[in-house]
Amino acid sequence: MALQIRQICQPISPAPAASSVGQHLLLPTKHAAVAGEVQRSFTLVKTVGNKKPRSLVTVRSSLETSGPAVVVGQVTEVDKDTFWPIVNAAGDKTVVLDMYTQWCGPCKIMAPKFQELAEKYLDVVFLKLDCNQENKTLAKELGIKVVPTFKILKHGKIAKEVTGAKFDNLVAAMEDVRSS
Repeated sequence: MALQIRQICQPISPAPAASSVGQHLLLPTKHAAVAGEVQRSFTLVKTVGNKKPRSLVTVRSSLETSGPAVVVGQVTEVDKDTFWPIVNAAGDKTVVLDMYTQWCGPCKIMAPKFQELAEKYLDVVFLKLDCNQENKTLAKELGIKVVPTFKILKHGKIAKEVTGAKFDNLVAAMEDVRSS
């Protein structure tokens, strides 16, 4: 699994003026990320006198990254294989896990509210785990008894738990762990 880095680097605008004939400038043109790879593009620009800069070549470079994807601003679905690596990769960030099932009515009510929290708290990693047969061992390891259950982790350890569709309790518990 790969670490995702999301950042945008805009072109320098307007382009810096060249004071001498034939000067070459290296301008960053874009910086994008794909899972596992950070790509950066630069354009070599040649200026001649007061003429409009002319693009000579675009150079692309990539930087391979490794490790699990830690994404903020959205809810990430995890399973028994991806949960702990993502929690460990989150480092000092607070991690909130929504443990749910497909058939649970209160879980369906909490899902859009959980997504709104993910979009609001960009310093927190929001995960969701379907407590189905495939993830039964992880659900047992985390001590789930009812759904929905929300586990709030810090430094890879469970700091708080909220059971049931109690949105206000979830927000209070999350903010308490964030501030500690």
